[in-house]
Amino acid sequence: MKKYLPILGLLPLISVAADDDVQDMSDPLAIYTQVGAGVTDKGINLKIGQAYDTGDATTAAMNIIEVKGVLGDSLGWRSDARTTDSIDSFRFRNFTTKLTNGTATQIDANYNLNGNLVAEENMDVSYSFIKALAPMGAFTFYPLAGVGVSVGENAIEDDGSIDSGFSTMGVYGLIGMYSKIKITDKIWLNYNPFWLSTIAGSDNYKDNYYGYDESNILTHEFAISYQINPRMNLRYFANWNENVDFFDGDQRIEFNYQL
Repeated sequence: MKKYLPILGLLPLISVAADDDVQDMSDPLAIYTQVGAGVTDKGINLKIGQAYDTGDATTAAMNIIEVKGVLGDSLGWRSDARTTDSIDSFRFRNFTTKLTNGTATQIDANYNLNGNLVAEENMDVSYSFIKALAPMGAFTFYPLAGVGVSVGENAIEDDGSIDSGFSTMGVYGLIGMYSKIKITDKIWLNYNPFWLSTIAGSDNYKDNYYGYDESNILTHEFAISYQINPRMNLRYFANWNENVDFFDGDQRIEFNYQL
């Protein structure tokens, strides 16, 4: 499998790396084949990513599939009545990176098997544009903007009735940023804030999708990472939002290996 040079935001890069080259795993837009596993407060997470040839020498791409919350009751430590030993959620992402100008597009699909105020199960699918800015000392920023659609199973209509099966509930927008802070050659930090807001759909969706009377939400992700060797790293993640503080948010330790 071919691997591609990461986007550094400095100079145009069109080179295709040799098969034995290793990519910079601290770059959020680097393209490479990988496997990963994490121990979380809600069970085990599993991840696999596959880089593929786009047929265009100036672009690179990969697909990433994640399965989250496996054996949550047995191996997680979160006190949550909805935690079970079955799977909590799935995530699929596709990154396509333009090697000449530091831009990328992302398709991000999240399927949540836990219910909320709008549906018994829900899936968000978004399409976003990302731009790698030139590094400023130890800091590198990757702003992002996109739009998405929410699909629900047995969605709750405005009159309280249930729309049996799967239905499109509404459309949302998101803006945010990936960021990287280099501490040493082997240690880096990430802080990734995202603001999401419903745009159109049923009143129940627009008003309550992110919680009761919550039509928008600001989310946060923090990570600290250690590069064990060029192909292997260990990462700690925390996810929280404006309604859930840091310590009550999701916590996980993740191991990643570049193939």
